Amino acid sequence: MSVPILKQGDVLIASIQSALSDQDLIQLREDFAAKIGQFRTRGVLIDVTALDVLDSFATRTLRGIAYVAKLRGATAVVVGIQPEVAFAMVQLGLALDGVATALDLEEGLDYLKKAVNRSPGHGG
Repeated sequence: MSVPILKQGDVLIASIQSALSDQDLIQLREDFAAKIGQFRTRGVLIDVTALDVLDSFATRTLRGIAYVAKLRGATAVVVGIQPEVAFAMVQLGLALDGVATALDLEEGLDYLKKAVNRSPGHGG
């Protein structure tokens, strides 16, 4: 099941609506890497609100998407991690080290707007 990536200004948004297979997650990472360059994206937002679990592979892949975005000149934020998912991640020792997170879509977009304005060469 592929995840649609929507373009909103200079931000790409993916809303994951159900658990993804490892192959789906790999495809999402590849799609983001290609679209960041194609659309000259400055921000990447991944909404995981609908997920009730994030396993180690999904966590690593989200971290990988954020790192790829950074290397391609974009800022990434993961939004919507549910409380029970956060508790489980802590108990399992899973972390999104170096990846910005936000409570919801609105907060995530606000974070990206501020991050893009701070970035070198943006003039903000």
